[in-house]
Amino acid sequence: MGDNSAPMRVSGPGAAAVLAAAIAGFALGVLALAADAIPALARILNFWNLTGPLSGVTDIAIIAWFVSWFALSRRWVGRNPNLQRVNLAAALLLVGGLLLTFPPVMDLLQDK
Repeated sequence: MGDNSAPMRVSGPGAAAVLAAAIAGFALGVLALAADAIPALARILNFWNLTGPLSGVTDIAIIAWFVSWFALSRRWVGRNPNLQRVNLAAALLLVGGLLLTFPPVMDLLQDK
């Protein structure tokens, strides 16, 4: 009489959220390094004097998260992207972003 099968769950929205968070984390690392290395960029990213360039770095990372999440969730709506690839990309981006905010790595990349 009725179909007893459960509806297929799609992983696209979840995968988009995971990858977008990783993209934002990497953007934060790149911007933190760039603001530390380039004084002119640090002045541009100083949105609020009490926190200095970190205010712009974090604001732009949040924008990167929102834009990438929106774009990926629209692209993957109703789809099932390869979660192994998404998770690997997310892990690499998060590790890269974390390393770029680690002072010894920042100093090494800037020859300090």
